[in-house]
Amino acid sequence: MIYEMFKEAIRSLMHNKMRSFLSMLGIVIGVMAVIIVLSLGNGATYSVKSEIESIGSNVFL
Repeated sequence: MIYEMFKEAIRSLMHNKMRSFLSMLGIVIGVMAVIIVLSLGNGATYSVKSEIESIGSNVFL
């Protein structure tokens, strides 16, 4: 039964190549967007922390 389902899935992918390609492209773009947003957020956090540390800890007291 699993073999038949796998065979049907492969057949469906082969018959709908454009839809499969567009789905794969959308997934890749989505994953890349999440990685970029997280990287920018971490970089901004690090930058702000380093700027505050360079000013000194007694400035806010």
